[in-house]
Amino acid sequence: MSEDASAQKGIGDAEHLKVLGYEDSFRRSMSLWANFALGFTYLSPLVGVYSLFALALSTGGPPSIFWLLIVGTGQLLVALIFGEVVSQYPIAGGIYPWTRRLWGKRYAWMASWVYIWALIVTITAVAEFGSGFLGSLIDAPVTKEVTLGLTVLLLLVAFGFNFSGTKMLGRVARIGLAAELIGVIGVGLYLLIFQRKQEFSVFFDGMGVQGDGSYLAAFLGAALAGLFLFYGFEACGDVAEEVTNPAKRIPTAMIMTILVGGVSALFSFGGYVMAAPDLQAIVNGSIADPIPAILESSLGPVGAKLFLVVAVLAFLSCVLSLQAAASRLLFSFGRDGMIPGHAWISHVSARRAVPVNALIVACSIPLLLSVFIYVGGNSLLTQITSFAVIGIYAAFQAVVLAALRQRIKGWRPAGPFNLGLIGGYVVNIGALVYGIFAMILLAVPGSSGVFLDDWIVLIGFGVVVVSGLLYLFIGKPHSASRQPEGDAIAIAALLRAHPDHADHP
Repeated sequence: MSEDASAQKGIGDAEHLKVLGYEDSFRRSMSLWANFALGFTYLSPLVGVYSLFALALSTGGPPSIFWLLIVGTGQLLVALIFGEVVSQYPIAGGIYPWTRRLWGKRYAWMASWVYIWALIVTITAVAEFGSGFLGSLIDAPVTKEVTLGLTVLLLLVAFGFNFSGTKMLGRVARIGLAAELIGVIGVGLYLLIFQRKQEFSVFFDGMGVQGDGSYLAAFLGAALAGLFLFYGFEACGDVAEEVTNPAKRIPTAMIMTILVGGVSALFSFGGYVMAAPDLQAIVNGSIADPIPAILESSLGPVGAKLFLVVAVLAFLSCVLSLQAAASRLLFSFGRDGMIPGHAWISHVSARRAVPVNALIVACSIPLLLSVFIYVGGNSLLTQITSFAVIGIYAAFQAVVLAALRQRIKGWRPAGPFNLGLIGGYVVNIGALVYGIFAMILLAVPGSSGVFLDDWIVLIGFGVVVVSGLLYLFIGKPHSASRQPEGDAIAIAALLRAHPDHADHP
């Protein structure tokens, strides 16, 4: 029996969706591997490690690598809860439909408002950072105009691939996956095995980053090394209605994203540390962008150029995956009538079977933000992206908290991916505790003495939350929506009563 035939045992995809109150709008052309590739390229260990390597080492020294293990473990708990939720609710849009069906439409609106802005800002930031790699690859001058032009190019190319349909999205995501694995695992292993200039004991040496204070404070300050890296697995669920047998495959893809992404990041981070010719200078902060020098000394000019090709592919795939996730969230919002212009934004192209108008929005706003950054300078990029990660963590924890609330009320997840009664409680509580801990670390003000720089994370997050609350209570965007909400227990009972459900007698 083929994989697809055996995968269809149990409730069929269309029938499962019908129980949830929806009809199929997409083509289910995304396989498990394409779904995993989408999440992995969104998580993008190459992008994350490159962006944070210098900051992590100058703040916490080589032991900051252990944050990859700590955060990876915590986010795996979150991914397990997401797996249970998407297994019962394999609906496009991810965070929004999950929070709506677990709690209610106002709760879902706020969680999604924060999440969509975090996603849109992240799209902009990744395209901006990727323009630097593209510029280096083509030897373009480093000017504001060139950066803007290359950023726009990355955004439009990613939009073009997304616009072409789900199959193209899956193909490019798989290419990005291959590029990522070469760039992080391949290069990382090469550096660890053939270019090692440090002893492995260096990972237990703070190398003086603590100064006269406690190393614990320095280590906690380096938490960003992991916190900025381990999200993206939720994108696997954003395209749930485009995946065959999503109730089983998406939880698997989420877990694979965390595990493979974590191992890749460890090899990459560790390889750069071990191959650094002057590690103390990086730790001291005297080398602002150390990875190009490490690659140049280890791979030579040609090897470093090839790595730039891999890096550009990784950044493009990351932008592509982010746009896909944002557009499906917007589509899901629009389909339920939760935003102005909902009929337009929820339109799905009959020819391409993608939410084209939602994609236009997911590309247009980052284009506008790129122009603002061009006018305001790179400091504006730092300011508008500072709240993105805490916004994503807040949205994640909105799902985790809502799942725990339903569990206390008697919910037993009815999807094929199930942690069981005791396991579900243990993992759910662990995920919530981890998430609160992570948000506290992200929200702690800096100590530079410059008010805006020290408090920008909380200021940005506060602006988004307050504006969302004002619009929610004044504009009442949820008032016209009539789709189900807070029905986790009832839907679980319906699914279990279905004649094709595994638990049905």
